Amino acid sequence: MPQGGPQSVDRALAVLDAVAEAPGPVSAKALARQVGCALSTAYHLLGPLTDRGYLTRTPLGYVPGPRIPGLHRALRRHLGTADGRADGMAELLSRVRRATGGEAYHTAYQGGRITVVDTTAPVTDTANPFAPGRELRAHATAHGKALLAELPRALRRRYFDEHGMARLTPATITSAERMEAELARVRGQGFAVSIGEADPAYTCLALALPGAAGAGTDAVHALSVSLPTAEYGRRPDAVRRALAEAAAGRL
Repeated sequence: MPQGGPQSVDRALAVLDAVAEAPGPVSAKALARQVGCALSTAYHLLGPLTDRGYLTRTPLGYVPGPRIPGLHRALRRHLGTADGRADGMAELLSRVRRATGGEAYHTAYQGGRITVVDTTAPVTDTANPFAPGRELRAHATAHGKALLAELPRALRRRYFDEHGMARLTPATITSAERMEAELARVRGQGFAVSIGEADPAYTCLALALPGAAGAGTDAVHALSVSLPTAEYGRRPDAVRRALAEAAAGRL
């Protein structure tokens, strides 16, 4: 468990993460084992998390509570684009999904972090490799490349210094020099593509949204789509065209 603050705060957040990542309800005893604390301590942490609506206690254990969707809405609001596009992002993602047949994503860079803000992929689709939340594989994804290509070189260097470029598949770019060349290509062609770099079975395509910086923020936004690599290979031009038209507001 990471130790970045008071132990009780770290443990409470670890409990919340454990429940969020579990496939089903989690008992207090299992949470205590997972977090590494006494059962009494686990109950001490679970009380306020439940009272505030971050968790819900069911007969089978703890599950995410009603406060969580509000946090997601707040994240989307704070990462909203300058032209108000975030208000219609869910509908835009649905249109991209219908036009391409792949799952669509809204991602954003802000404050040194890249986040998958929203997606058309069902929460039950555990096979999908790009779930909402913090993106730790940006160097290997099309949306990560599209966002990083928009940043000043100093911010890109800082990002890679902090997050590294782990090899996820044989196709993953792990060299800073190769990555800079790749991002220059992204800027030149106006879109980014990742063929099996984050997940060997998937190809993703992305582009930065016009006017992407949110007012008063350093946020940069991207629109992306992922498909099984074989399916993408049958119609790459059609997928790129649909994504470009969506970003331009013509889809």
